[in-house]
Amino acid sequence: MKTKVILSQQMASAIIAAGQEEAQKNNWSVSIAVADDGGHLLALSRMDDCAPIAAYISQEKARTAALGRRETKGYEEMVNMGARRL
Repeated sequence: MKTKVILSQQMASAIIAAGQEEAQKNNWSVSIAVADDGGHLLALSRMDDCAPIAAYISQEKARTAALGRRETKGYEEMVNMGARRL
């Protein structure tokens, strides 16, 4: 029987906290979203002074990474190189 590890709420919160810490070190104002492997939102944080649309963008970015099973940077690179199929 196969088993899979899933993100707990505690792990999702730790990911958010680590992202916020890194953002504060770099003086960034960001929105951070964590999704499960089905692309469903587990945690979201939008820092002060961060544009409201960033919350939407971060959720969609997390969903894309989860469903595509790869970093969204890979999609960005494909688009920038003129790829017609992802």
